Amino acid sequence: MANNKIKLTGKAALWLVASVFFTVGVSAGTIGNGIVGGQGADDSTSVEAEPNPASVVDEVIWVVGDEPILLSDVENTRLQAELEGVKWQGNPDCTIPEQIAVQKLFLHQAAIDSIEVSESDVAQSVERQINMWIQMVGGDREKLEEYKNMSISELRQTLHDDFRDRLLIDREREQLVSDLTVSPADVRRYFSEMPEDSLPIIPTEVEVQIITRTPKVEQSEIDRIKEELRDYTERVTSGKTSFATLARLYSDDPGTARQGGELEGYVGRGMLDPTFANVAFNLTDPNKISKIVETEFGFHIIQLIDKRGDKIKVRHILKKPKVTNEAISFASSQLDSIADEIRAGKFTFDQAATFMSDDKDTRNNNGLMANRMDDGRMTSRFQMRNLPSEIARVVDTLKVGQVSAPFQMINEKNGKTVCAVIMLKNRIDTHRATIAEDFQAMRDIVLAKRREEFIDNWIKNKIKTTYVRINDRYKGCDFQYEGWVR
Repeated sequence: MANNKIKLTGKAALWLVASVFFTVGVSAGTIGNGIVGGQGADDSTSVEAEPNPASVVDEVIWVVGDEPILLSDVENTRLQAELEGVKWQGNPDCTIPEQIAVQKLFLHQAAIDSIEVSESDVAQSVERQINMWIQMVGGDREKLEEYKNMSISELRQTLHDDFRDRLLIDREREQLVSDLTVSPADVRRYFSEMPEDSLPIIPTEVEVQIITRTPKVEQSEIDRIKEELRDYTERVTSGKTSFATLARLYSDDPGTARQGGELEGYVGRGMLDPTFANVAFNLTDPNKISKIVETEFGFHIIQLIDKRGDKIKVRHILKKPKVTNEAISFASSQLDSIADEIRAGKFTFDQAATFMSDDKDTRNNNGLMANRMDDGRMTSRFQMRNLPSEIARVVDTLKVGQVSAPFQMINEKNGKTVCAVIMLKNRIDTHRATIAEDFQAMRDIVLAKRREEFIDNWIKNKIKTTYVRINDRYKGCDFQYEGWVR
């Protein structure tokens, strides 16, 4: 990591905390002298102002709503920032806890608004983070485990709650600004009087087409997985053990295994894989286990816990078949042949993507990858940082119209290894924005500014209506937002 120091102002610091806070394993609880109080808690609830350091393992230093902030939260964030070469503006002893407190405001509001995230979304986010780390250490899972000093399974468990909170915050923020819009007139007005040399720089953008092949799982591996699941079913129905115990021990779904295979809350059909949902919603007896269900994630067995109207509560065990190196090599060689024939002009990349790709998300669009923007719009343009890391590395070596050699990547949706070739369809180099060429990008800038102003005002008002308790030693801080000290 470069040693360049980055000075952060309040709003920029807020976003760093959102990242740092959720990647260092921050936990919340009532530890040491801290006693958590909810909104409207009795004033007798207090936090010692000056605890004896020798007698306190950890300490609740702030409470926001019913969300505690621990002294260790602040220290972990400070340590991670130092590792990233980040320098906080102002006194970090004040800036860091305030920015963590802002995140707690969003969590508190998410609970009030009944914002929910599925275990599947949490698991996918965790897997993306772990896969990114694996790529950073050269694609070696064992190296990552050595570097983090914990197994991949332990990493998943450590990250789970933090990434769930990150998703809750993201969805709460999205809900708060969902009704904000800007008109073309707003965009033109915003930029009309701006000097040309002050117009925003549009980073390099690319359009990428992709063909994938998923390495075939050997039938013997599928048979092995199914036999395991049948064995689990027999052990549960015979009373030898519980479904939840087996899920904790053997399920390959990290998001639910730690909960005994239980999906969080009552879920509707729309939150589940269609094939999974068809079987799960047909279950009527909690004492019976479903047949084996195959989805894009692997093979499952399901147990009904309860039904409420059009929603169900279930638990499941997932087993993911493993692919061999030989299967990966075979898929790569197939793609190598396809790429050679495209280069020889036997057919186009568009045709190959449509008829030969396994990627159902892109093959109906000639293999063209789609980028979902924050406001839900879809575009074919990606900034390099928004591409999957494996694809970005390959794109960086290609000229427009050039087809890559085969490479491996992880499917972010289901965590499976796939082989791919890509073609760089278009590259729009870094340039000054113009209304004619970059209206959407300029619209996004104006909309982002309007959203930022809205969120800033929301935070100020939210502080006034939320229960906040601060340790006395922080009351003299020069905070970005007023109202923390009551």
